Amino acid sequence: MAKYISRRGGSFDEAKDVFHDALVIYYEKTVQQALSDNINETAYLVGIAKHLWLRKFRDDKYAIPLDGVDVSIADEEELSTDRLMHFLTKAGSKCMELLKSFYYDETPLSEIAETFGFSSVRSATVQKYKCLEKVRETIKQKALQYEDFVE
Repeated sequence: MAKYISRRGGSFDEAKDVFHDALVIYYEKTVQQALSDNINETAYLVGIAKHLWLRKFRDDKYAIPLDGVDVSIADEEELSTDRLMHFLTKAGSKCMELLKSFYYDETPLSEIAETFGFSSVRSATVQKYKCLEKVRETIKQKALQYEDFVE
């Protein structure tokens, strides 16, 4: 596993961590007796480790180090709430309430579905997506950029 991970840009310590995690998963599966009797244990363990490394590599690929980022710039720029509220109200009051409940109040989708009278959580999710698309379309039609919202 160390050779496999080093060829893919990982360190020896990362290889040890991945292999340890794979051993733990393998042990849990054997204790639960979730494995069939005719498996190749080595291949199974290597497969688990490869899967864990690929998942870690995929997740780390999207992580951006914040070293050297000037956080004070974000503090100086404030979004123009008037413009943002204008586009949210264009989507309609029901959409605005739904988005407020989900993003600002952090209400679970199950409660949102019940409160807004949707038949299921999936319906609430779809409606939330449609509301966001309404706002995005309005902004696209106006050809606005992020800078347009910064005062």
